Amino acid sequence: MKNIIIILILIVFTACGSKKNQDKASEKVPALENVATLSDAQLQSVKIELGKLERRNISTIIKVNGKIDVPPQNMVSVSMPLGGYLKSTKLLPGMHVKNGEVIATMEDQQYIQLQQDYLTTKSKLVFAEAEYLRHKELNQSKASSDKVFQQTQMEYNNQKIALSALAEKLKLINLNPQIVTSNTISKSVNIYSPIDGFVSKVNVNIGKYVNPADILFELVNPDDIHLNLKVFEKDVNQLSIGQKVFSFTNNQPDKKYPCEIILISKDLSPERTADVHCHFEKYDKTLLPGMYMNAEIEIKNNDVNTISEDAVVYFESKQYVFVALSKNQFQIIEVETGTIDKGNIEIKNFSYFANKQIVTKGAYSLLMKLKNKSDE
Repeated sequence: MKNIIIILILIVFTACGSKKNQDKASEKVPALENVATLSDAQLQSVKIELGKLERRNISTIIKVNGKIDVPPQNMVSVSMPLGGYLKSTKLLPGMHVKNGEVIATMEDQQYIQLQQDYLTTKSKLVFAEAEYLRHKELNQSKASSDKVFQQTQMEYNNQKIALSALAEKLKLINLNPQIVTSNTISKSVNIYSPIDGFVSKVNVNIGKYVNPADILFELVNPDDIHLNLKVFEKDVNQLSIGQKVFSFTNNQPDKKYPCEIILISKDLSPERTADVHCHFEKYDKTLLPGMYMNAEIEIKNNDVNTISEDAVVYFESKQYVFVALSKNQFQIIEVETGTIDKGNIEIKNFSYFANKQIVTKGAYSLLMKLKNKSDE
């Protein structure tokens, strides 16, 4: 009797355990089956194509930004070293100017005084030179003392120094000392453009007095205008002099401006970026200094494992490829991808797929079959 009771208890527990195992198994049903099986008719309809991983060079695009810049030697701040009042100018921002062109006229009484001092010193020098030569001759014959001769020599040298200094001051205000005479003394002087370029700023108006340190105009020579890009530290080592860059504005992203890298900074900013200077192959006058630009730099990664981009399918934020198990069976396997270039995609976990046939066309049809099968 005892044996019968024990057997009955074991049967009850076995039944309960089986039910629990069935419940757990049902909880572990995957979202997708991992093998798709096609009939011959389905295979002909889907038109599956197979391929293997291939080693190839693939390019990466680094996207950066920066702004239009001008080197210091191509930017000129125009000022008046002696100050004065602005008498006239026709300059406006954006206006083109030529080297040597009159861009403004200044006037001040100190210009008159400077010309007067120059001509007066010039006359004194003529007299001092004559005295020096006369006393030199007298001193040689001992008709004049050494002291008097030395005094006339000192006065002659002092006048020469004074005349040279005044001549340099005249040049500072763009007056040629050689043509300054008593008949050409003027209260006005001209300011000339030192470069070919265009006006970027006008800081004065007619009648305004300017000090020697004040900047009247700012001029830019666009011949060497360039693009200054900010490149992050991790990407700097992939760049080289002469490398091609394609820049574009936010307003016209389809209009590309080809550039070439001419200089890579060796210093990093607090933001961990380096300045990369690029020269435009052909300068466009619509690009102005200070304008923000975007740019794309193509980096070549040598010899990576790739497959056709069409081979990779996406499901629930993951990427997969199908590997052929036989003529009619295909297994779905998750992959880790990298750079995409010209229809090819890098496969990072390539070791598993060595010498395996991968579906390169019809992969999404296989995915749909598996998904439909899982939904049944």
